[in-house]
Amino acid sequence: MSNAPTTALLAVNLGTPDTPTAPAVRRYLAEFLGDPRVVSIPPLLWKPLLHGLILPLRAGRSAHKYAQVWLPDGSPLAVYTRQLAAGLQAQLPHWRVREAMRYGQPALLPALDALAAEGMQRIVVLPLYPQYSTTTTASIEDQVQLWQARNPGVRVQTIRDYADHPQWVAAVASSIAGYWQAHGRGGKLLFSFHGIPQRLADAGDPYPQRCEASARAIAAALGLADDDWELAYQSRFGRERWLQPYAEPRLWELAQSGIKTLDVVCPGFATDCLETLEEVEMGFTATLAERGARMRYIPCLNASDAHASALAQLAQAQSQ
Repeated sequence: MSNAPTTALLAVNLGTPDTPTAPAVRRYLAEFLGDPRVVSIPPLLWKPLLHGLILPLRAGRSAHKYAQVWLPDGSPLAVYTRQLAAGLQAQLPHWRVREAMRYGQPALLPALDALAAEGMQRIVVLPLYPQYSTTTTASIEDQVQLWQARNPGVRVQTIRDYADHPQWVAAVASSIAGYWQAHGRGGKLLFSFHGIPQRLADAGDPYPQRCEASARAIAAALGLADDDWELAYQSRFGRERWLQPYAEPRLWELAQSGIKTLDVVCPGFATDCLETLEEVEMGFTATLAERGARMRYIPCLNASDAHASALAQLAQAQSQ
């Protein structure tokens, strides 16, 4: 009688270029920004603009940014996602655990194909986006549904959201508390989440409410008063209005109000990546210093044991 696993967990992150070079970044951005879930402009209008103007302009600049945060083993997002998958495998010894990316490599659909070929009868897909959005989790759901229609013999379940899952909240709160114990506590804690266009929220995307649920749950776990923390949004793109307040200008306002040490954490990101390391840790810190204030970035959960344990419990609960 075989003891081989028949249940798999596929942890899916956003994705990353293979190398910090303009051609690799251009390939990655073409796939990412070509997803209608990410940019909902009609393709006949968007694709000429994307390939004729945006990619030629952005690829080189973005490659320079990636180079500033690249690790010896690769992109931070890829390195930490691999390590997190290894931690999840240790937590789930009777499962098969793999990682995949929605954009880039290892690609999502081939990863599902490989698990089916290995005899998996049930696959739990875990998008590494704690807060559901039509721009992120829904894009993974689209791909999974296409694959499921072609593979009806495999049972596939997708975890849609874990914005206020108790074990995940406890892991984030413990990480923040540990940072404060080692480095002291700043005058204000800012939860910085990746933004989305305001029109998507107006159309019913629940993402802002899920971000608020995360921030409130983490703040409560830390025992923070309402005036000890705030929520803001980063990484806006283009000229239209995105979710507000915008994180960096809000930090400037807090500095100008007299708060000289500000702590920033990004609980919308499972792993550190370009947006947390280059935009926040490097960029926000520099512009706050210009205004006479100090900003400390509290890292993502990455491949910590607490992160792997929380997500393993989430996956096990989903599969019951």
